[in-house]
Amino acid sequence: MTASILSKELKIPFYVILVDKIVTKYMGETSAKLRLIFDFISKNTGVYLFDEFDAIGAERTRDNEVGEMRRVLNAFLQFLEQDQSNSFIISATNNIELLDQALFRRFDDVLFYQLPGKDEVINLVKNKLANFKTGFDISSLPFDKFNGLSHAEISQACDDAIKETILNDKTKVTKALLLEMISNRKGVYFSDRS
Repeated sequence: MTASILSKELKIPFYVILVDKIVTKYMGETSAKLRLIFDFISKNTGVYLFDEFDAIGAERTRDNEVGEMRRVLNAFLQFLEQDQSNSFIISATNNIELLDQALFRRFDDVLFYQLPGKDEVINLVKNKLANFKTGFDISSLPFDKFNGLSHAEISQACDDAIKETILNDKTKVTKALLLEMISNRKGVYFSDRS
């Protein structure tokens, strides 16, 4: 979400690099694909998001890391150092403990996102549902139902409620429907932790 907003605010294109699409089983091919991406970055100003970055940015000293992935990370670090573009290069992960420490020295800023508090949840839901009628006061939502969910998960639950409303030919997103979608999200993410 941060990368997308940066792109919109700066009025430059937004690109998502699908890490799973650049990693191959052939030696040297992944690094070659990375070179093509960084060549593109240098010629096309934009916001570039490497999502699920731990797939290539894992700590190089880990025992289970294969040599090829170490070379890929080394190549990525070199490409970052050599980058002279006007683009924004962003990497995101939910597994920060897996990342190689050298990455933290290569990026200008490191942002940590905490789970949203009550006011943030209310503002997020208000923003997500702003273009749709609701049959309830958003500030009356029971905050405890949102505990443990990230901004992205709450945002997705709002999108799910909007889709259900449209698909069922209804005119308003209801409180019950939104709470059902929140419950569904929690069920997916926390069912093995209960």
